[in-house]
Amino acid sequence: MTRLKWTLFGLAVLAVLFGPLVAPHPATAPIGPPFAPPGTAGPLGTDQLGRDVLSRLLHGGAPMLLTSALAALIGSGAGVTAGLFTALASSGRRWVEAIFVRPLDLLAAVPPILVLLLVLTALPNRAGIVLAVALSSVPLSARITRAAAEQVIGRAHVEVALARGESWAWLLGREILPLVASTVLADLGIRFVTAVYLVAAAGFLGLGTSASDWGLLIVEALPGAALQPWALLAPVAGIALVAVTANLASDALARRSRGVLG
Repeated sequence: MTRLKWTLFGLAVLAVLFGPLVAPHPATAPIGPPFAPPGTAGPLGTDQLGRDVLSRLLHGGAPMLLTSALAALIGSGAGVTAGLFTALASSGRRWVEAIFVRPLDLLAAVPPILVLLLVLTALPNRAGIVLAVALSSVPLSARITRAAAEQVIGRAHVEVALARGESWAWLLGREILPLVASTVLADLGIRFVTAVYLVAAAGFLGLGTSASDWGLLIVEALPGAALQPWALLAPVAGIALVAVTANLASDALARRSRGVLG
């Protein structure tokens, strides 16, 4: 079952990353009448300007996937670091809560889509999308990591390392992080799925990563959904496929990590 999950995720990633190489047409080239159904105009028909839906889908997947992955890694990395630090430092130190935890709680109270809009107002490009998605990921990743780390800080080997005077970098990276690795990996999968949704939302709002962003494909297909439903269903199915296979892969990786550490 684990191998099947990784196979599905690998196929989805390969299809997205190498899609532009196998696309039958340029993303911007009209090949038929607007909203033509599947057939001679292409396997998925055409969009509102007569462009091949399949080609646009294949061209738009890689930028969305890479942007989502980068944002999820940055956000999860910062959240894990914050969570481990606060778990180790907050015991008996109320100032740690005030300086590090409360700002994260405040950021967590802001809806992710609002964070996206605010950041893109000041930085309307791909860097802005990455920053907004990463900021939205940090608070929850930090909370989940902290909760997991607090369960293992009191273990004997951690106490021994503290008594030896080991550095915090050693304690966090060698004594605590391996014990919460499965939780971190599972959370990374959730952050990636959330990143995919937010990047698609940016495209839906016309602020996407490319002219063939899957979110943009969805909003452009809405007026002609009754005439050409495949132009709408294709990007929706693509987003769902990436999200589901990413969740399956992260779940399999987390279980494998739990088994190795156990």
